[in-house]
This record gives sequence, C-alpha cells and structure tokens, in this order.
Amino acid sequence: MSAPTRATYRTMTEGTAQDYALIERAEAANNAGLVDRVLALVEALAEGQQAYPISRLDHCLQSATRAFEDNRPADYVVAALLHDIGDTYAPHAHGAFASAVIAPYVSEQVAWIVRVHPEFQQYYYAPHMGGVRDARERYRGHPWFGDAVEFCESYDQNCFDAQFEHRPLEFFRPMVEDVFAREPWLAAR
Repeated sequence: MSAPTRATYRTMTEGTAQDYALIERAEAANNAGLVDRVLALVEALAEGQQAYPISRLDHCLQSATRAFEDNRPADYVVAALLHDIGDTYAPHAHGAFASAVIAPYVSEQVAWIVRVHPEFQQYYYAPHMGGVRDARERYRGHPWFGDAVEFCESYDQNCFDAQFEHRPLEFFRPMVEDVFAREPWLAAR
C-alpha cells in the first residue's frame, strides 16, 4: 500500500495529525520553488501590451539597480525589483499584489511603501491621464509618507531611461534568495 498523497478530510476540523503533516511537507516542497516563481513574475514584465519607453522588466531592473547603487539594504533592493510584479495579474491593485508577496520577508515599512506606491506615483502622471495628482495626500501624516515619496522619486518615476545601463536579473537572484530565505513573519508570530 502506497503512502497517501492527499489529506483525507472533508472539513478542516476532521483533519488528522497525519493529514496536516502531509500538507506541511507538500507546502514546504512548494515553498522551496518560491524564488523561481517570483523571478518568473519579474521576467513576465517583459511581455504584454506596453507603451512605456522601455519594458516593465527593464523598469524594475533600473529601479533595483539604482537602489543597489545607492547602498540600500537588500530588502529595499528586492522591493524595488518586485514593486511592479502585479502589473500583469492585478493591474488595478498591483502594489497590493507585490506587497503581499514580499511582506512576510521584509520590514513593515518596505511592504507598506510597495503597497501604496501606485497612489504616490500618480503625482507624476495623473494630470495627463485625468487622474488625481494628489492621491497620496490621504496618507499625509503617516510615519512612512516621506519614505514612499522618496521611493517614487528616486526608484520609480525616474526608471524609464532607455540609456540607463541596469544590472541583469540574475545579478539580483542572490538577494532575492536571501530575503525569501528569512523566517516569514507568519511563522515567527
């Protein structure tokens, strides 16, 4: 008789210790591939309809390169690399998507910046697209308001330069691996 590959319960309250041990092993195996899946989301930014001066992939690589060259901590560089990974799958909530991916591994501050950056970024383009330039003002008074302004100013709005030589995606892999190797906050609490 072979070992079970799936839990046997119909409701979670019926689950046994063996069911949950099986699930835990399967989730650990799945989580081992997280870095590759996250980097695939970054690579996917090269695809799709785009009218920006450069691809979204190049935009994120510029963002991460600038953060790295400014000696930002690894979690900040990784956040700069991943800040737009939701563009493809959650175009109207891409900051929340990217923040949800990184939040268990980075500081609350960095996760917050990534989550709200789309509203802060409107400062630069909204007047030309019928939007609200000051959408970020709803966060004024938040302790990290200035940090989000700085992120957009230094690592987002200025990262569409076709002449800028960014580092390749593989350069950032070790940083992504280090950040995602951290104990996730869900497990630590």
